[in-house]
Amino acid sequence: MLFDSSVRRELWRSFIGTLVVLLTVVLTMVLIRVLGQATKGSFAPADVSLVLSYTVIGQLPILIALALFVAVVTVLSRLWRDSEMVVWQASGARQFSFIPPLLRMAWPVLAVVAFSTLVARPWAQSQTQVLKYRFEKRSDMARVSPGQFQTSADGKRVFFIDSHSDGQQTGKNVFMVLTDKGQESVITAREGQLRIDKDLRYLVLSQGERIQTDLATAEKTLSRFDTARILVGEVVDPQKLAPDVRSLPTHKLLGMDSKEAHGELNWRFGLVWAALNMVLAGLSLAAGNARRNSNWNLVYALLVFVVYFNLLSLSQNWVTQGKLGWVSGLLLVHGGLTLGALAVLWWRDGALLPGQTVTRRAGPGGRLKRAGGAA
Repeated sequence: MLFDSSVRRELWRSFIGTLVVLLTVVLTMVLIRVLGQATKGSFAPADVSLVLSYTVIGQLPILIALALFVAVVTVLSRLWRDSEMVVWQASGARQFSFIPPLLRMAWPVLAVVAFSTLVARPWAQSQTQVLKYRFEKRSDMARVSPGQFQTSADGKRVFFIDSHSDGQQTGKNVFMVLTDKGQESVITAREGQLRIDKDLRYLVLSQGERIQTDLATAEKTLSRFDTARILVGEVVDPQKLAPDVRSLPTHKLLGMDSKEAHGELNWRFGLVWAALNMVLAGLSLAAGNARRNSNWNLVYALLVFVVYFNLLSLSQNWVTQGKLGWVSGLLLVHGGLTLGALAVLWWRDGALLPGQTVTRRAGPGGRLKRAGGAA
């Protein structure tokens, strides 16, 4: 009982601390990326907090799996380093004896990983797409805040307006820089209005002038106009776009027979299995020697994590390309690591079966011998 509770208590402390650090780092990185996308016009600046939340939800399963792996490796490595593992082994505990307390600690974490991967992440992806589609349906004029420069969604136009009117469809005192096909145009107009004609979006400008520069020859052309119409893009209908498989619910993917759906299923169920494998791999890689002050096992553990999650993405690509079935991919990559981790534990326990124990007796010269006996 003491063995079980002490191991789980220390694992929880290490897991929570590691997860907080990882979330802080990822939040900072994601915030910088999201702000950059909002600046480029991918979505509305007012939706930054929502996009940030949805992105973090999508990254949460990997962060939790990594935090669990780091917690197992660091706690068990400390037990080896401080010779506590020797005490537990002298009391009859083996490497396989650590699996029950590890799983009792890890099952709530694994449940959160499964829920985040199979339910929360697809929902977050779909909500992000809704925000982007809703922003795409708005006019370029509506995307511009009065008094601020704003880049269009395709990056070819820079807008500035003094004020909005007519439900944000008309802008007053419009300034626009248009770059296309080696030509740069600086356009100013008293008023600009968005109009849609045959699924094409046009900007109709009134009472303005245009300075067009050939970027190759630097030749400039000045023209004035009463009205001018500029094509600014197509009208995007979200209903006509093919849905992203990452945003589809898991039960819908199970009913689909496409390679992309099978690849996504391989990734989702593989990530849940990978979180379980992280527990077993951490236990098998955390063994050390108190006489050697070395952290090579931590380096090996990090290398295993990086290679393993690259294999997770690689297996998804194989399934998407039709080289593997999604169930075969799961068994090959994740089942192989499960068997490998259990084999390492069996080898570290002296190649004994789970039902056997280790006994020691004094041999000639006072040396200790190992023998396996049936339990």
